[in-house]
Amino acid sequence: MDDLKIIVACSSCFHDNGLIRDAMDIGTEKEGLCPQCGSEEGYKLSKEQLERLAHRFFVWGSLRRAKYGGAPLVQFNSHRKGSELKVPSWLESDTELFVELLGIGFFYYGPRLWMLGEVEPLKALEDPASRAGIVDLILKEYPVHEMEPSEAFYRVRTCIEDPTQESQFDSPPVEMSGSGRLDTPDMPVLYGSPDLDVCVHECRVSAEDEIHVARLRPAKTLKLLNLAVLLKESRSITEFESLDMAIHMLFLAAKHAYPISRAISVAARASGFDGLIYPSYFSMLRVGAMPFQTTLGISNRRIPEYRGYEQSFAVPNLGLFGRPVEEGVVSVECINRLILRRVSYDYHFGPILPGI
Repeated sequence: MDDLKIIVACSSCFHDNGLIRDAMDIGTEKEGLCPQCGSEEGYKLSKEQLERLAHRFFVWGSLRRAKYGGAPLVQFNSHRKGSELKVPSWLESDTELFVELLGIGFFYYGPRLWMLGEVEPLKALEDPASRAGIVDLILKEYPVHEMEPSEAFYRVRTCIEDPTQESQFDSPPVEMSGSGRLDTPDMPVLYGSPDLDVCVHECRVSAEDEIHVARLRPAKTLKLLNLAVLLKESRSITEFESLDMAIHMLFLAAKHAYPISRAISVAARASGFDGLIYPSYFSMLRVGAMPFQTTLGISNRRIPEYRGYEQSFAVPNLGLFGRPVEEGVVSVECINRLILRRVSYDYHFGPILPGI
């Protein structure tokens, strides 16, 4: 039998409740006694599953976001032994169990600086003096997507007075524009997505909201700048120089990034585009993936074998310039009420690290 498949522990071996719950999620229900603690009820863990648990809890569970990007505070490997982590008393024996059974060492991780936003094109975008040059490069390097009338998408609204009026699903009036990721005070933007779940989440709906959703289609072919693609760059370009990494981090950032994304939006419209496709801020929550994944300190976005995997994380949003419903550029196919029947959460746990 493959050594990685042999049962070495179970969920009952741990004391930390978060670890116990994560172990029950990763482990399997099997009859027999745990070889470590003797429990019959615990969810059994093979060595392979135990390593997955260590990564989920200690690495992903210690991820900290920066202004742009982010990195875990903890890593482990088989080249080190023991643990240098300062953990609460209830986690000490659990940490030692991982060290013993996996033959690993836990350590505080010093990330490469690109993980924390030290990406030259991104820094140039942050500086208003150099922003225009990088925006021009974005318009040149990213592909055009011709959106056909066959490509439907959704727009969600809450608490509207008359949902039978198609105009309610157009861009907000000019006087209400300028607070979103792409719109400016004099350039309204219609936001939508082909992914209805993302639309609902983007609208931050609550249980008491009256929610309506419109299904829309382009009335003609629309020329869109596609910023949701994983940009193929030369192998000689590192993460520090990567335009792809800059855009990836930009759209996973919060409101402080809006002036930059608005500048891209304005330039795209001036260049004849009808709108943008861009990755949703909630992409990682939608697909349940750890952001900013690396292999040996190299971004998985830079590894050819992982390109398709990484691309699947980008859930597309649409931003169409002007007032496309009023202008006849987009047609409303139908409008429905949307009833929230149930909300569920998928989560896991991580350690608290005193002093950090």
